[in-house]
Amino acid sequence: MVPTINLAICWKLFIKYNFIFKDNQQVTIYNIYYDGHLNDCTPELFLSNINNLTSFILFSHYLAGLIEGDGTIIVPKHERSPKGKLYYPSIQIVFSKQNYLLCKYIQEKIGHGSISFKQDKKVYILTFNSFSSIITISNIINGKMRGPKIHQFNKLINYINYKSNIQKIKTISPDISPLDSNPWLTGFIEADGSFQIRTTISSKYPRIAISFEITQSKITKYNYDTYYIMYIIAEFLESKVEKIRCNTNYPQYRVRTKSINTNDNIIKYLTKYPLKGTKYLDFKDWYKVFLLFKEKTHIKNIEYILNIKSQMNNKRIVFNLDHLNNSLNYYY
Repeated sequence: MVPTINLAICWKLFIKYNFIFKDNQQVTIYNIYYDGHLNDCTPELFLSNINNLTSFILFSHYLAGLIEGDGTIIVPKHERSPKGKLYYPSIQIVFSKQNYLLCKYIQEKIGHGSISFKQDKKVYILTFNSFSSIITISNIINGKMRGPKIHQFNKLINYINYKSNIQKIKTISPDISPLDSNPWLTGFIEADGSFQIRTTISSKYPRIAISFEITQSKITKYNYDTYYIMYIIAEFLESKVEKIRCNTNYPQYRVRTKSINTNDNIIKYLTKYPLKGTKYLDFKDWYKVFLLFKEKTHIKNIEYILNIKSQMNNKRIVFNLDHLNNSLNYYY
């Protein structure tokens, strides 16, 4: 059997060759640069599972979705500040305080990046600002972007190519493969999705509703409209795009599932491509309530539902992320 390399550890090894593989009927070419050789890797870094390539492909889609949701791609407009200080490009991904383990997982998976804690917003920021780390990230997610951040990403590639005197990175068109063919949406949900349980028990007839939601600013920081990517998600979930907060300075688009069928669509997808962070815990709790709706026993179990709701999302105080390292549940 042909040995393969542990992609989580030997990223530097791949900074040597053109790496070509087929992904959903699309040939993706990664132009990688030299920064190491086989002798740099110890024998235990070699695995006998050819599916590591599939794992790499899935992770690249997940990472692209995560960056498109909670990431920032910074490309300097000028080489130096007025005082002569050099400007550098960077890629940053924001994680909630509770998602530190996910932040660390991503860092270790890629083999690059530094983690800092922003006290005022209670978030961790994973930053890639070395030239080698930016090249690595660019090659991982190139061809996997779907939303308007691809414009900023292509500027980053142009910047890299301008600064580099070795083989150039080719920009690849946005991914138009079916959403259910990879975990891009999982990464996007990790950043901007939420699982909601709404209850009204003060009236004579209690009301309970569940939904899954994704919201996006109508216009990005770089003045691109996000409607198209939200429309693609809505179409996949058999839902629609709603305009919310229209009379504020921060109008948004929202996609929401409301029915048994539309909720079932997101359940099937996240069963195939599971979440990795704390939202996995919210999804599991939300799914318990969904089953009660499906069985039409939700009204009889209102106290049980209220108890679940009281420990979800921002009210959660216990975080068990053992699933993050469970290879049986996570293929990528």
